[in-house]
Amino acid sequence: MARFSKYFFLLTSSIILFTSCQEGGDAGDLLGQWRLTTKEDMYVSFSGSITQFRKNNGQAVFAKFQHVGDSLFMQCSSIKQQKSDTTMIENEFGMKPFTNIRVRIDALDSDHLTLSKDNQHWVLEKY
Repeated sequence: MARFSKYFFLLTSSIILFTSCQEGGDAGDLLGQWRLTTKEDMYVSFSGSITQFRKNNGQAVFAKFQHVGDSLFMQCSSIKQQKSDTTMIENEFGMKPFTNIRVRIDALDSDHLTLSKDNQHWVLEKY
């Protein structure tokens, strides 16, 4: 019985380890860091179900995201509750509203990502 328990424990541990280490999770083809081509100091990163909007000055805002069909839904949150976080997302990145962003994925391959909403377009390249 002790021998069976040892193998059962090893098998269970291995399954948990392999399933918890799946790189990217929900991100799929979005996984990684993307640079906005029109502004070289602005980046968007995707991992698991988390997005990070970042500028070279160190400012960063996190969001939860869902990729559904050709749409990307993002819910930003300001950890420090700073107005500058909302300003960065809505004015500098141009994605509104801060707490409920929905953009369309026009193109996605291993090197380029094109997003759009209304008459706005964002072209990003894998960094």
